[in-house]
Amino acid sequence: MKNILGIGSRIEHSEYGKGVVTNVTSNMYWVTFIDKGLETIDVDSEFDVIQAVEDEVDTVSFYEVENSLREILKKWSDVSEIVPLADKYKGGLLVLQPKDVTMANKEIPINTFFHKIVMLRDRLRVMEQKINSSKSLDDQDKVDLQQYITRCYGSLTTFNVLFKNSSQHFKGESSK
Repeated sequence: MKNILGIGSRIEHSEYGKGVVTNVTSNMYWVTFIDKGLETIDVDSEFDVIQAVEDEVDTVSFYEVENSLREILKKWSDVSEIVPLADKYKGGLLVLQPKDVTMANKEIPINTFFHKIVMLRDRLRVMEQKINSSKSLDDQDKVDLQQYITRCYGSLTTFNVLFKNSSQHFKGESSK
């Protein structure tokens, strides 16, 4: 058995041509080839080593790294989960009718309005996470801000009727 090559090693394969090792496990290389793109090859397959980089075997796959990155982005950014609108409101219209009959109504597609509500909820969640992980806020300040955010959620419970799944509803103080 050959020595395992590290990430960054350069090889030449008879079928795929020249490439660079971009991920390694105990039995596979992920190699990005100049002409063929990303391919996986067995560590025992035949190829010439142009330049070897010694490294320990990477026991974390690209898939696992990608999933971890997705979770981190979801946790710390405005990336939101898929939140379905209740079926009865799909394609509906929110109509704001002024008291003054000479003024025109404002019509907003419910899908657009719902998307904005979900974005608001997601941003409140990010704010919660940033508050809870803050090194500069003391515990009492964190509790005070957390209670304020919980009251904001409570103010938004009116919009729970728009959510298809009750598990995604806003929850205020009384329901926590």
